[in-house]
Amino acid sequence: MAKDDYYELLGVGKTATEEELKKAYRKKAVQFHPDKNPGNKEAEEMFKKVSHAYEVLSDGEKRAAYDRYGAAAFEGGGAGPRGPGGFGGGFHDPADIFREVFGQRGGGGGGIFDEIFGGGGGGRDSGRDGSDLRYDLEITLEETARGAEREISFRKNMACERCDGAGAEPGSKRVTCSTCRGAGQIRRSGGIITFTQTCPTCAGAGTKVDKPCTACRGEGRVLKTTKLNVRIPPGVDNGSRLRSSGNGEAGLSGGQAGDLYIVLSVKEHELFERQGDDLFCEIPIKFTLATLGGTIEVPTLFGKASLKVPVGTQSGTTFRLRDKGMPSLRGGRQGDQLVRVHVEVPQSLSPEQRKILEDFARVSGDANEPTSKTFFEKAKKFF
Repeated sequence: MAKDDYYELLGVGKTATEEELKKAYRKKAVQFHPDKNPGNKEAEEMFKKVSHAYEVLSDGEKRAAYDRYGAAAFEGGGAGPRGPGGFGGGFHDPADIFREVFGQRGGGGGGIFDEIFGGGGGGRDSGRDGSDLRYDLEITLEETARGAEREISFRKNMACERCDGAGAEPGSKRVTCSTCRGAGQIRRSGGIITFTQTCPTCAGAGTKVDKPCTACRGEGRVLKTTKLNVRIPPGVDNGSRLRSSGNGEAGLSGGQAGDLYIVLSVKEHELFERQGDDLFCEIPIKFTLATLGGTIEVPTLFGKASLKVPVGTQSGTTFRLRDKGMPSLRGGRQGDQLVRVHVEVPQSLSPEQRKILEDFARVSGDANEPTSKTFFEKAKKFF
């Protein structure tokens, strides 16, 4: 292990932040965990290495010592920064490192380590929290501008009404779990490493029901369809997440219910494009309006607005309508609407219209020089 570069083992650079180290370790640990690679000695060895690398680099003092002295700082008998033995070559239980990296939810277990490998902290009569759920909801740009309320329907595990979530048939009693003998946990051996995990029979409670509920078969939960009204605040955007506390899956044995996360996606609009809190649109105008100037009405997400077009407006000119964009989700100033005009050229002319334009071109001196003289002045340097 001393010959390995700890940063290379985790796949990060030497300037990696604490959060980057956690993410990298999680990925590697999941990849090489013995439960995912039964009987694979190479994977088991890699799991030990990445766990040790993270243990060192996640500690500021140890990381500084490693950057200065290398792996020798942690070899028993080596001359590390604390004299003989350095920080010592000790190795934490990988399960503890998992919990340190990913945390555990309240109520006795339910952390990411438990969710991936079925391990974790349950204790006698401890509950297990329900899982968080995700719901993808598509909304319109108008709904993001004004806010809205939508009803969603989804399926989730809910507390069984017959047994009130206890998992026991009404009138039955609980008995000591024969698998864990009431401990709520069992120990598993993964080669030289021993893991403690929640008992799969009693889900960490240490007891099980004598007669399982006939409605939920002892689980305490049943899969049902439920509906929920969701309030969408003005100003949300693609990828915004709304959290509905306690509306995830029901917990087990008295555990807390998970949360529901509604992830929003905004449907593409046929006219407007969002740019931060501003809105952008492009509208066509008549060439006579661009030439003579005037006022037109343009659409916004909040109704119509007047736009003054100055005399001689060129195609591609962008105008700004103040406070006609998106409301700020954080309560700041409302965005603007940017309107770019595109001057339309008539594709067909009546004889009278053509004669009028020809007279205009002749009077303007454009009959023989249709291209702007200004352009030729700028182009002289290229010839």
